[in-house]
Amino acid sequence: MMAPAGVDAQGRFLGNVWHLLHSAFWNPLNVHRFLADIMSGGAVVLAYACYRFFTAKTNEERAYFDWVGYVFLFVTVCALLPMPIAGYWLMRSVFVFRQTMGVTMMGGLLTWLFVIQAMLIGVLFLGINYYMWQGMARLKGAERYQPYYQFVLGGLTLALFIWLTPHTLMMSGSEVKAMGGAQHPVIGNYGVMSAKNGAINVILLFTALSFLYYRRASRTMTVSWVRTGNIAIAVLFAIGMLNVIGLSVYGYYLPAKIRVGLSAPQAFTTFTVITVSLIINRIMLTRAVVHGPVQWGKIPFRGMVVLFGLSAAFTWVMGLMGFIRSSGRLSWHVSELMADVSPWAFTPDLAFAAKMVTLNMVVFWGAVLALFWMCQRGQQPVMGEEFHNAEAPILSPVPSQET
Repeated sequence: MMAPAGVDAQGRFLGNVWHLLHSAFWNPLNVHRFLADIMSGGAVVLAYACYRFFTAKTNEERAYFDWVGYVFLFVTVCALLPMPIAGYWLMRSVFVFRQTMGVTMMGGLLTWLFVIQAMLIGVLFLGINYYMWQGMARLKGAERYQPYYQFVLGGLTLALFIWLTPHTLMMSGSEVKAMGGAQHPVIGNYGVMSAKNGAINVILLFTALSFLYYRRASRTMTVSWVRTGNIAIAVLFAIGMLNVIGLSVYGYYLPAKIRVGLSAPQAFTTFTVITVSLIINRIMLTRAVVHGPVQWGKIPFRGMVVLFGLSAAFTWVMGLMGFIRSSGRLSWHVSELMADVSPWAFTPDLAFAAKMVTLNMVVFWGAVLALFWMCQRGQQPVMGEEFHNAEAPILSPVPSQET
């Protein structure tokens, strides 16, 4: 519907099914939807884990669903990390296909929905980092890393402010006329795509750094080159962030059509830093001294509340972005081929769209929570009798610290 292919100017099929399917958005949209579906399924499991955690009658059951929430957050985050890159790939394809459609979505009618989307993405990453740092309550010895949380939070907040900075403002016709153009004389100098790309990549790097701290929290490394390894990881993150920020600043000196291409080196830098640092950290943890097993179920309740909030935010973002993607067609059923001429056709304004997306989210989660409740009625505890008859309480349903 957005980028028809395999047809002529009148919409007549040209006889090649592959051309019909392989439109301008085929590859980026497939990648975008594949990652989003993993996030959607993960969000439902996260919500179920939170529901069972809050309604658990025993410490063992609470521990089990704490573990389930952690595992599926990890799965969901693995899909979330490349999502901004997939989204920029999709929007770049939109601009290549029809610049007017891209301007409508990111510089016109739907622009401020992208600001709302950016806010929700920022909330997701702040929530993920908060959950990981709250989850350190399960780990003995993790308190030594708590002072670093302030620096991580400060970096995330600063990057989030840059990520949220709009390129223009919502104005009436008279305000635009009084200002002498659509671009605000101050705000118009900020909010360009390279800066936003840089901000989200910095957020990804800080999130990876939080995960590194979490992995180290209950362990003391014993390899002989610990200091060298720590310096290597620190230098890697410093160079990566400087490169991402440098490219963001450089984008201000480039035309818009060239500036958008900076997303590729920024994404490659982030991917390289995260991958190499995780590998180095994993090698450094070989034969590390473990201070104690993971105390599943010991996470503060506020950590699980945030986890449920993340589940809702995932679906909220998906609903909002689905509306933006579909509304880019404006008055067309099929872009530039089949117009919507029905008398009731209109493109919803921002308030109406936000209310409908929110209503959809509330109805969806209301149905899901009702299903959770019905399925739990009369259900036996998740742990067997032999668990309760054990000589010592077992707080970890998994067999080892590594798992």
